[in-house]
Amino acid sequence: MDRMPARDDARPVYSTGAGRLCPDCGAPTAACRCAAGGDEAVPVRIVATLRMEKAGRGGKTVTVVAGLPRNAAFLKGLCAELKRACGSGGAVGDGTIEIQGEARDRVRAHLRGKGYGVKG
Repeated sequence: MDRMPARDDARPVYSTGAGRLCPDCGAPTAACRCAAGGDEAVPVRIVATLRMEKAGRGGKTVTVVAGLPRNAAFLKGLCAELKRACGSGGAVGDGTIEIQGEARDRVRAHLRGKGYGVKG
C-alpha cells in the first residue's frame, strides 16, 4: 500500500514525554502560557455591553453579552443563569456570552438585578 503524503498543517497533539499539548502554542497543557491568561479576577463593578448579531449565523439572531471578565468559571455560571432566565440556549465565547434569539430585555433585567451595569 502507498503511504499518504505528509500534510503541511500537521502538528502533534500528544507527546509521550509531556502528555497532551496545547493546540495553540504546542506546549504541554500544564505549562501552556496562552491558557493562563484565561482566568482574570472578577472585578467588583462589572459593566456588560449588549448587542444583537445576525452575521455568520445563517440568519439567526443572537444576543451577545460582551465586556465581561475573562474568567471561565464566572462566564460559565453567568451563561447558565442567563439561559435559564431567557428560556433559550446559549454558549460562552471568547470573553462573551451568546444567548439565542432576541433576548436583550430579559438579559438586561437579569444583569441589573445582579447589580451589574448594562450598556446597550
